[in-house]
Amino acid sequence: MSDLELIDSHCHLIFENFEQDLEDVILRSRLAGVKKLLHACCELSEIPKLKKISHKFEQLYYSVGLHPLEAKKWSSNSKDILKLAAQEDRRVLAIGELGLDFFKNDNKSEQMEALLPQMNLAFELDLPVIIHCRDAAEEMIKICHDLSKQGRCPKGVLHCWTGTAEEMKQFLDLGFYISFSGIVTFPKAYEIHECARIVPSDRYLIETDSPFLAPVPYRGKRNEPAFVESVALSLANLRLSKLDKIARESSRNAEDLFKFDLLK
Repeated sequence: MSDLELIDSHCHLIFENFEQDLEDVILRSRLAGVKKLLHACCELSEIPKLKKISHKFEQLYYSVGLHPLEAKKWSSNSKDILKLAAQEDRRVLAIGELGLDFFKNDNKSEQMEALLPQMNLAFELDLPVIIHCRDAAEEMIKICHDLSKQGRCPKGVLHCWTGTAEEMKQFLDLGFYISFSGIVTFPKAYEIHECARIVPSDRYLIETDSPFLAPVPYRGKRNEPAFVESVALSLANLRLSKLDKIARESSRNAEDLFKFDLLK
């Protein structure tokens, strides 16, 4: 059993490639020192399964939301469904993952129609947002800035950070956290390395985004929460810090943002 105390702030464990060994995956995460997991939701149909497994494994919490690449599934009653799901289960800690993705899809208006109601719902419920932002930083920053001017911007995190240092600064100025995934372990991810070096110690999280983006030295394998230690180790090296310090800081930041143990 590891002496570390880690939090994997973003994972997906209900995909088919976890069906046969989910209990083993959770056990391995526990042995690696992962005390808490936040399972991000990609579409509304996942919510019943997320609720079921979060009540089976005490360290597992979840969000509810619609991923931007699923924006076509947004409907007139989606916001009400998300609101009810968030209010009826205290293990729902965030809204998302929501956001914009113009790398894989250019349906900007459709994505906006799904994004804005979710941002508003998070503010109304005083829950943080988990933001997916790919090739869309300028647009996402503008949306958050406009909401901030109205006094209606929720707190939250930019998950799986892949932006520039300047983009990171703008999100930090808006009050957001930055989450680093296995990409930060990749040798040629120079811009992300720079972001990891300069991000304030009280504003970063770590994640696996399992089953995607397995960190070095697990490239090519199915990613899983136990591997979040490799993300923490990479940050320790980049920040000229110690692994246990990165574990403490990232866990404290995740607790501050998501309020894992507070009853709503």
